[in-house]
Amino acid sequence: MTSKEIRDLSQVEITTKLRDIRDQLLQLRLRKQTGQVEKTHELRTLRKDIARLETILTQKNQAPKKAA
Repeated sequence: MTSKEIRDLSQVEITTKLRDIRDQLLQLRLRKQTGQVEKTHELRTLRKDIARLETILTQKNQAPKKAA
């Protein structure tokens, strides 16, 4: 998921997407501990997606404060 795609989403959609990706990351970590993960790079991409979502959500939350 790119930053441009995330910026087009609303704040509610971003928080739902964030929750879903965190659940995916948890499941992937659990599967990694049992040795069932073949694509370990997915962990890194999910962490980066979470960081992107949180960054853009923070920027959207601060934008109305600056305008006021």
